Amino acid sequence: MRIRLATRADIEAMHAVRVGVRENRLVSAAITPADYEREIELTGRGWVAEVDGRLVAFAVGNARTGNIWALFVHPDHERRGIGRRLHDTLVAWLFDSGLTRLWLTTAPSTRAFEFYLAAGWRLAGTTSNGEQRLELAPSARYEC
Repeated sequence: MRIRLATRADIEAMHAVRVGVRENRLVSAAITPADYEREIELTGRGWVAEVDGRLVAFAVGNARTGNIWALFVHPDHERRGIGRRLHDTLVAWLFDSGLTRLWLTTAPSTRAFEFYLAAGWRLAGTTSNGEQRLELAPSARYEC
C-alpha cells in the first residue's frame, strides 16, 4: 500500500470510492468535483491510498475549520488498516498545522462512528439532522 497526497487527477477515483461505500452512503449529487478541488487545494489537503496502483481509499481535512471532510475506504479493502493509516496521517498534519481541535459528523451506530471512538474521538453532541458530532484534541500520539 502507498499513501500519497491527493491531486485533482484523483478526484474521479476518490468520488468512485465515496459513492461505493456500504455505510454513510452519498445519496445526492450535492458533492461536485469543485468541492473536492476546494477541499484538497484551497482549504485543506487530502491523501489517497493505493494498492497495486489503484486508488482504494482517501481522507481529506479542512485546515481552516478542523473538519474531517471525508475518510472513505472501498469495501473490497476494509479492515486492513488503510483507513487508520489515512486517519493518522491526516490528523497529524492538521494538528501540525496549528489546529487545537478537530471535528466531524457521522451517522450513529455505524462502523465509522465506532472507528472514530476507537481512535480517541469523543462525542460532542448530536446535530439537527441526527448525526453524531465528534471532536478530537491533540495528544502526544498525533504530534509531529
